[in-house]
Amino acid sequence: MDNFKNTWTVEMAMAVVENKTIDSEIWSEAVEWLLLYGPPEIREVLGQASHTATSSCYPELKPTGCTKDGEPCYHIDDIAASLGITREEAIQKMIELEEIHGFRHIYEDDETFKIQ
Repeated sequence: MDNFKNTWTVEMAMAVVENKTIDSEIWSEAVEWLLLYGPPEIREVLGQASHTATSSCYPELKPTGCTKDGEPCYHIDDIAASLGITREEAIQKMIELEEIHGFRHIYEDDETFKIQ
């Protein structure tokens, strides 16, 4: 976790995001860092863009709940189906992201608020 967090600064990540010729993998990493550790106003804008992109690319994937902070939660079976992977593969990927980011990505049903 600390490794990824310490990989970027806001200035570095923003310079990469604004660069029109940067490698897409590096660009994605900079955006990911900004989503997790950037200033609140940048996280808000990127979060909205991420939700729009998810809705556009995976229209069948709908949040089933949200965290106490209002972040949308998706059922792991729905994520797996949308990505064409097994439930176990989806869970493993979420566990990997938790280890890398130091943020929780997996919630039990009773820890989220249901969306009507």
